[in-house]
Amino acid sequence: MLASRAFSLMGRRALSTSICLRAHGHAGVVKAEDFSLPAYVDRRDVPLPEAAFVKQLSAQQKALKEKEKASWTALSVEEKVELYRIKFNETYAEMNKGTNEWKTVLGGVLFFLGLTGVILIWQKIYMYGPIPHTFSDEWVSMQTKRMLDMRINPVEGISSQWDFEKNEWKK
Repeated sequence: MLASRAFSLMGRRALSTSICLRAHGHAGVVKAEDFSLPAYVDRRDVPLPEAAFVKQLSAQQKALKEKEKASWTALSVEEKVELYRIKFNETYAEMNKGTNEWKTVLGGVLFFLGLTGVILIWQKIYMYGPIPHTFSDEWVSMQTKRMLDMRINPVEGISSQWDFEKNEWKK
């Protein structure tokens, strides 16, 4: 058991060391984003992002950018769309298009409501005992009669609302 524990710890140490080495640029696996440079974001409230969507242009895109400097009437619709897609990822219509996320949220809410209902039913059946006899109508009437006989709270309480001469509730 001691040997397996030792090998387990050594394996974890070797794994964490290799991850640290990769993270520090030794293997060239992890590349950190430079957050001091402007970044591209698709947002409705920021119509012109600080940076273009495509950062590394291909040869075809570079040629299209050169063609863009001339008259735009010479460009076809597909070329104009391609130029738009170099600068922006989505159009306003695509940004405003609804998603189906509400279905997932509603399904999750209904699932947890159903689970809560099942738990409550299980508790009612298996955890709680029968309703105490003090909740029955005859017990409550006997308790009320006893409170009236003892004249409990005669100024503002239950005894103040009972007419003792007529033996009924005041109107």
